[in-house]
Amino acid sequence: MKRNDFLPICREDMKKRGWEQLDFIIVTGDAYVDHPSFGTAIISRVLEDAGYKVGIIPQPNWRNVNDFKKLGRPRLGFLINAGNLDSMVNHYSVSKKRRKEDLYAPGGKMGLRPDRATIVYTNMVRQAYKKVPIIIGGIEASLRRFAHYDYWNDLVRRSILFDSEADLLVYGMGEKQVIEIADNLNNGLAIKYIRHIPGTCYKVNNLEEVYDYIEVPSFEEVSKDKRLYAKAFKIQYEEQDSIRGKVIVQKHKDIYIVQNPPASPLTQVELDRVYDLPYMRSYHPIYEKMGGVPAIKEVKYSIVSERGCFGSCSFCALTFHQGRVIQSRSQESMIEEAKKIVKDKDFKGYIHDVGGPTANFRHPACEKQKKIGACKNKQCLYPKPCKSLYIDHSEYLEVLRKLRKIEGVKKVFVRSGLRYDYIMADQKGDDFLKELSEYHVSGQLKVAPEHVSPKVLALMGKPKREIYERFVDKFYKINNRLGKKQFLIPYLMSSHPGSDLSAAVELAEYLRDIHYHPQQVQDFYPTPGTLSTCMFYTGLDPRNMKRVYVPKTREEKAMQRALLQYRNPKNYDLVEKALILANRKDLIGYGPKCLIKPREEYNKKNRSNKNKRQKDKRRKNRR
Repeated sequence: MKRNDFLPICREDMKKRGWEQLDFIIVTGDAYVDHPSFGTAIISRVLEDAGYKVGIIPQPNWRNVNDFKKLGRPRLGFLINAGNLDSMVNHYSVSKKRRKEDLYAPGGKMGLRPDRATIVYTNMVRQAYKKVPIIIGGIEASLRRFAHYDYWNDLVRRSILFDSEADLLVYGMGEKQVIEIADNLNNGLAIKYIRHIPGTCYKVNNLEEVYDYIEVPSFEEVSKDKRLYAKAFKIQYEEQDSIRGKVIVQKHKDIYIVQNPPASPLTQVELDRVYDLPYMRSYHPIYEKMGGVPAIKEVKYSIVSERGCFGSCSFCALTFHQGRVIQSRSQESMIEEAKKIVKDKDFKGYIHDVGGPTANFRHPACEKQKKIGACKNKQCLYPKPCKSLYIDHSEYLEVLRKLRKIEGVKKVFVRSGLRYDYIMADQKGDDFLKELSEYHVSGQLKVAPEHVSPKVLALMGKPKREIYERFVDKFYKINNRLGKKQFLIPYLMSSHPGSDLSAAVELAEYLRDIHYHPQQVQDFYPTPGTLSTCMFYTGLDPRNMKRVYVPKTREEKAMQRALLQYRNPKNYDLVEKALILANRKDLIGYGPKCLIKPREEYNKKNRSNKNKRQKDKRRKNRR
């Protein structure tokens, strides 16, 4: 059997490799896609590269234990994840309505994984094999490692280690942790004694053997007292650094959750090795007759250039998951991946993206960060760029130039997020924005101002409106000089903590003034592990314990969203009500600054449209 093949998903696959028993079995909520944009693919290939026999059970039927037994009992343990997305986010919109499509399932079919997949899968494995070691990881487990607010149940849930009954939890990007766990198990160490590995969490009955730790308020305390919840979250948030981070413990009744400090970031050599492994770069052939796996489409011809983000937006879970320290691949590694992409029979010449969480972050924020870790109470970019921040786009430009010169490559696009404030802080000139516009934008560049209200931007950790406006002006001037008609598409968010109706109206007025009418608007989604979610639940900013206004009712959220799409006739009633409640009746009328016409005009137009529809219907029936 050639090494370059999919890993076993059935007994027949194991026989072809001459394997009687697997060392590890990965159970995942996603379909099996062997591409480095998928966590299961990376962990399985890293273990394979270390010499372990790995099999995968993708999207098992969780209603009985049969699927969980189909590869037999693993020699060392089960590794369980919910998939690339949190299973609840995958299943439900922010309005808690069931989504119609699962992009990580064959044919986009919904319903092939359970809610809270990590918990369900782990409990089924425990039924199938009573004493087998179980390690959970991935984004769902990582963000639920402590007692956390759960938006879907609207309550504080205990650590997922309890509800899942797993032995060990891997948080963050797990390559280092999983190899060390595997080696310890392979050397005969029982899972209950594997308590020393950075980037992992475990349970203990007492703290006799835990040293140099910070204890945060217990599950019982944070469930009853929102101030204590905010206090606990602040400590958890501040200690997510591999150099200076402390051990954190949290009591749940008589048992403690212990979080070891984060794993150290991968070096460039280590990260290159991860992405140079022999991925098949596609979904497993069993899904072909089902229409494939939609999630591969956007990433199949994309290149991951880095991990981590020092942008630290309050509503983003990256700080709590990947961390603030940038880990970047070498140019040589990315060029070699591009050459593999070019050889794909379906490649049309277009590399869809070269980026990561933030495409234009290619190196650690500063030299201090490398030695003493990320600052505990200071951000790199907010409220303004730190004096120590290293700002340079030249290396990223260099790799983009090399990629677009590869034979067979027609165009290299950048579709990952870009921090425009970082671009504006670059004192070395406009070369990056010029080349980005000339070679790497596909007609539209997506950026994320998110809001314009100062009080909302401050809570989001986003730059001031003036910086975005200067960026917009510079972008269009450069594109005009290039003779290109390209546009900026701003991402906007409604109902973020701090956004009252007056702030939502302010954003609507801004959209009016720039003549932009968004087709889609993202309501703030309170997912575990973010600073904004802590604000949403507690009504407090955990950084200073000041009160924060939180729009929570369904009606107010609908009004804020409608204000951003005030031109849509379907939103008239909501917009009118919002403007009245915000004491902004001046925006109802016929003037150039008005958002909507008076009610009489709206009713008149509605009657006219209704009559026209009825006439059209009668005319159609006569035919």
